[in-house]
Amino acid sequence: MPITDDEAIAELLETSETIAVVGCSSTPGKAAHDIPKYLLAAGYDVIPVNPFGENILDQDTYDSLGDVHDRIDIVDVFRPSEEVPEIVEAALDREDDAAIWLQEGITHDESAERAEDGGRQFVQDRCMKVEHQRLLG
Repeated sequence: MPITDDEAIAELLETSETIAVVGCSSTPGKAAHDIPKYLLAAGYDVIPVNPFGENILDQDTYDSLGDVHDRIDIVDVFRPSEEVPEIVEAALDREDDAAIWLQEGITHDESAERAEDGGRQFVQDRCMKVEHQRLLG
């Protein structure tokens, strides 16, 4: 089951340092830009993952999760629900045991089961900025 309780979400946010943002946008005003910008300001290391960007939020941008060599604590997903299975598989292929977080409006129950079977924490349909402000702000 995806994480839904405040205590577990707060612990995940408190113990995480590096967040890879799949679908990070270079366009101010879009949630996929403004939320990672907020996370940077909140002290997280943000790694943009977008095959169409070279540098987003003054951060090196990677084409895929597999291209990221740094340790990742959370994979934050800003892609349509139908793309989630592929992203979850890419996260599971990594050795860093990153939690997988689907932003508000994005769900995929089968991928939640797959992630949890792979030993990963999974959050879906929640805005990381809203949860951070609510629980830690």
